[in-house]
This record gives sequence, structure tokens and C-alpha cells, in this order.
Amino acid sequence: MTSRRAFIQQTAWAGVGLSLLSASNVFATAKEKVRLGFIGVGLRGQNHLELALKRTDVDVVALCDIQQRMMDAALQLVKESGKPSPQIILEGNYGYRKLLERKDIDAVIISTPWEWHTVQCLDAMNAKKWVGCEVITGMTVDECWQLVDTSEKTGMPLMMLENVCYRRDVMAVLNMVRQNLFGELIHLQGGYQHDLREVKFNDGQKPYGGGAEFGAKGFSEAQWRTQHSVVRNGDLYPTHGIGPIAMMANINRGNRFTRLSSFASKARGLHEHVVNVGGKDHPNTKIDFKLGDVVTTMISAANGETFLLQHDTNLPRPYSLGFRVQGSKGIWMDVNKSMYIEGQSAKPHQWEEAKAWLEKYDHPLWKKYGSDASGAGHGGMDWFVLNAFVESVKRNVTPPQDVYDAVTWSAITPLSETSIAQGGTAVDFPDFTRGKWEKRKNEFALDDRY
Repeated sequence: MTSRRAFIQQTAWAGVGLSLLSASNVFATAKEKVRLGFIGVGLRGQNHLELALKRTDVDVVALCDIQQRMMDAALQLVKESGKPSPQIILEGNYGYRKLLERKDIDAVIISTPWEWHTVQCLDAMNAKKWVGCEVITGMTVDECWQLVDTSEKTGMPLMMLENVCYRRDVMAVLNMVRQNLFGELIHLQGGYQHDLREVKFNDGQKPYGGGAEFGAKGFSEAQWRTQHSVVRNGDLYPTHGIGPIAMMANINRGNRFTRLSSFASKARGLHEHVVNVGGKDHPNTKIDFKLGDVVTTMISAANGETFLLQHDTNLPRPYSLGFRVQGSKGIWMDVNKSMYIEGQSAKPHQWEEAKAWLEKYDHPLWKKYGSDASGAGHGGMDWFVLNAFVESVKRNVTPPQDVYDAVTWSAITPLSETSIAQGGTAVDFPDFTRGKWEKRKNEFALDDRY
């Protein structure tokens, strides 16, 4: 197996413009424009749609949803863009299959409730469409294997649209990792630590949501997302935390996850929220929420690193993804925005602000495309992830986050559920690449296309 130091030497770079391996160019002739269909134009789908409408290399061909309210909002975006009106499909849960029948659609963007992602991805790949799917892609390990098998069988790529891999400070740290500033990686952390009580209980009446309703009485994500907290106990949203650090540690590209163990705290936050905003007699106070308020997951890797993830969305807290990248020469932590590099930091054993380091090692892609990303959602990350998908389709190259990444990051959820149900027992992590991880190279963000 190639050593990490040798790998860094092989992939070290000072700028952009490195070409992908010729083996990546396995698809059809490159396109000047990408013809997109949108499956789901709720709030998240509208984010992607707005960015796509601003591009000169994208034609929006069709929009599909099940709610007139969301479709009306999406059509307003189209009207404001001045672009031609797309086909509108409002034909129930399986209306998206009518969209997939169109021969003039190259790729689809899927932004629907989690439980629909797998079947819609499978149908799209079988219809010979490229797939860009919002997180997560598979809710069970079996679904993850179905996605791998179908992508390999049909030859159609699947990219999960995990945008945090493109966060500016995260990409600067990736740049530092590749230039060996941290030395050999030892331990990495991330998570989804975000107070979502007003998302999970959202009646749509207040400017920023809130209330005590979900399900049929809820608005947007509260219509479906909260139910997962009622019936499931695990890390329900692992990809924001694991995606960036998996890329840094070359997961599926010379390294892989091997074992996982998870624990969940007691559940109190959602019940107390309902009592506080709906009153002690509100019907939802009788619900027994299964999801622990804080879920902690440890993962081991073939090359000896450890990973820690935390899911924390039901308690009052400031937002933080809790990143920590620690190697034999230094450490970065985003929660205190600090850095320490042995022999280079100003004082031994003392934190210093990470700002100067992050500016010095600002990723070349952000230097080149930062102005294009300005104003896009999530601090510009949304522009980068959609751009990566569109450019991959245009140029017919493997997307930077491929089907193996999509299912590996998604599988953390069902594996954590299994571990918690078994009292924290460590469970084996499937090798979705079937051994290909040993020879694959990490090309993420090494090319100015993405």
C-alpha cells in the first residue's frame, strides 16, 4: 500500500489545472450545455434552481414537485431569470417518472425527502440520467448497495451534493493537509451540531418558522424530517461532518473506513420544545421521540486514523460542524477558529488564530472562483457543489464526489442505528468499492473544473 507521505508527494501541487487521469474520461462526448431536470423544488431545490438559472451552460428543461405552493415559488424564479418556461409536472409521488422519460434531459437534481432519494436515484440512473442528489442517498445499507450496483451496471454517475466539502476554510485546510503542514493525519472530527427545533416544528406562519407542529400540519422539512426523530435513533445527518474529513484522509482512495461504534444520549430536547411553544396540553407532548439528543460515533480507518462524529440538533446551541484535523505536526479546530503547527506557530503549546493560516493557504479554487460564488447559499459553497456537478456532466468525467462517497457517507446512519441498538457494539463498515479503494487516487479539488 502506498504510504501517506508518498501519496502527498505524488499529488502535491501549487496551483490548479492538473488533469484527471485519462481513465476518468469514460463517458460520451463532452457537451456545451447541460439540460437539467429538477425532482423536488421545495426550499432546497429552489436554491439549486436559482443557481442553475444563472448559468449560461445550463438549460432547465423540466420541474417536478407534489405541491403547488413550492412549484409556484420555483416558477417565479424562472420568470425572474428571463429563461424559457420548463415543463411543469405536478402528478403525485411518482410524477417524476414522467420527467425521466424525456430524452432531452441529461441530468437531474434530486431535492426531495430522504426516504425518496434511493428510488429516485435508481430510476434516474436506469433512465440513463446523471444524478445529483441532495444528502443523504441511502437510508439502509441494502439501499446503498443498490445504488452502487445500479451505477456500475448502467454506467451512470451519482454525485451526492455534499456542499461542506467546498467550505472555504475547509478547503484551505485540505490544501494544508496536502502540503504536509499537519504531518501524518492521526485523528479527525466533524459533525452536525445545529439547533433545528424551529425546522423540525414549523407551521410556516412565522418568518422563520417555529411552533409545535410537524407532519401533515407542518411546513417544508417539518412535514417529513421530524418523523425520523420520532422513530429512529442514530446519526441521521452525518455527511456534512464526514465528507470534508473523509476527503482529507483519502477515504475510498488509498484508505477506507473499517469499523464503527455509536452511542446516543437520552432524548429531552424536542419534548421540551413542544411544551415551551405549544403548551403542556399540546397533542405532540405525548410523542416519545426515539432520537437521542446527542449521538456520538467513532470510526476507524484502514490507515490507522480515527474519526469522531456528533449529531446534535435538538438542543439550544450555536451552529458548529465541530471540525478538528490533527496530525503528527499540528492541529486545526474550527470551533475556536484556532491553529497550532509545531515549530511554526508563534509560541509552543499555545493556540493562535487560524485566520492568517487560512488566508495563506486559501485553496486555488476559491482564489479563482470566489467572485463567482459570491452571494450563493451557505457562504458560496452551493455554487461550488452545483458547478462541480454541471462541469462533470459537461465534460463527461467522473464527478469529484462519486457514488462510492455517496453511499459510504450515507451508510453511517444505518450503521450507527445498528450499533446503538446493540449497546454501542462496533460493527464492520462495508467496502462499497469492492477493493478498488486500494488503487484509486484522490483527485478531489485538484482540477479547476471543480
